[in-house]
Amino acid sequence: MELKRPKRIVVKLGTNLLTSGKDSLDLEVIGAICEHIAAVKASGVEVLIVSSGAVAAGRESLSRTPGKGKLQLGTVAYRQALAALGQPQLMMTFEQLFARNNIEVAQALISRGDLQSRSRYLNVRNTLDALLSIGAVPIINENDVVAVEELAGEVYGDNDRLSAMLANTIDANLLILLGDMDGLHATDPHIDPNSELISTVTKIDDAIENSARGPHDQRGSGGMASKLDAARLSMDSGIPMVIASGRVAGVIESICKGEMIGTRFESAVSRPESRKRWILTGRSEHRGSVAIDAGASNALKNRGNSLLPIGIVSVSGSFKRGDIIEVTEIDGTTIGWGLASYPSSDVELIKGVNSKALPDLLGHYYGAEVIHRNNLALP
Repeated sequence: MELKRPKRIVVKLGTNLLTSGKDSLDLEVIGAICEHIAAVKASGVEVLIVSSGAVAAGRESLSRTPGKGKLQLGTVAYRQALAALGQPQLMMTFEQLFARNNIEVAQALISRGDLQSRSRYLNVRNTLDALLSIGAVPIINENDVVAVEELAGEVYGDNDRLSAMLANTIDANLLILLGDMDGLHATDPHIDPNSELISTVTKIDDAIENSARGPHDQRGSGGMASKLDAARLSMDSGIPMVIASGRVAGVIESICKGEMIGTRFESAVSRPESRKRWILTGRSEHRGSVAIDAGASNALKNRGNSLLPIGIVSVSGSFKRGDIIEVTEIDGTTIGWGLASYPSSDVELIKGVNSKALPDLLGHYYGAEVIHRNNLALP
């Protein structure tokens, strides 16, 4: 089964790949990856990077800091300091290397709460959409200075799960995890060099679970176990995922073309079905509702349009931007559920109004839609 060529991908870069197992960034490796990504972008694919390596880059910066002896080794605060020191160096490296191909980069530090909170989820999504639309490459990392879970080894595991969450957030067609391993093996290849590579996974069962191990060293916080966590989320979201070595020439383009490289996790659900289930899961928590006219109802059900304020007749309940709300016919018949781009107080003011008037009426603007079609689930 070949992967359909994607329009938008997320590429996660592991610590051991970016540092070649050392305490500093490997500029030759990173430069090659930037060239890979530039070539893929030139073919029309939008690329978002989730990058590890800030802590490792910070070790080199810390070595030049006069008061380095004041930090207590091994503590979360120590790793937070390393991340803070390393982030500028990491971003400067990407900026300089991508500039060779006239590609602009944009940094975003994201914590778990940014994707759990629906309003912040929308803000993240809108910002990343805007950056991708202008041809920039967003470079994302866990906000290690304020979010300690990954540094303490409790949540994401070297940004693997974060990359899957972001792929879901931006409607990516493909997630690629690049590291120093060539994929998932039946046994740990660091122990058994003859271990067989598993080329395709359609279900994460006990056998696949047993194949995964934690990180084989102390530089990265991931390992195959965290990559399986990312694979579960990616597959449940309807997004194919590939684990491969970042040292293979042209690896990203080859994966985009559907070539058998590394380990491919194939999803059994389509993207629309997955997003529909995600929104419908929270329908029992909906905080309010909007009733719409027949024209808007037809546009939603038959043309796949977004819900614009001009089609809204009435507003019920109190809800915030990012809350799940119900959409009904005028007689109360449920049409579907979706994520509100505006709070109920705003929707009350803009119902029945053309979207062009929103900035003047409200003094702010979150987009033309009250519910974007990508955030709308119809039963």
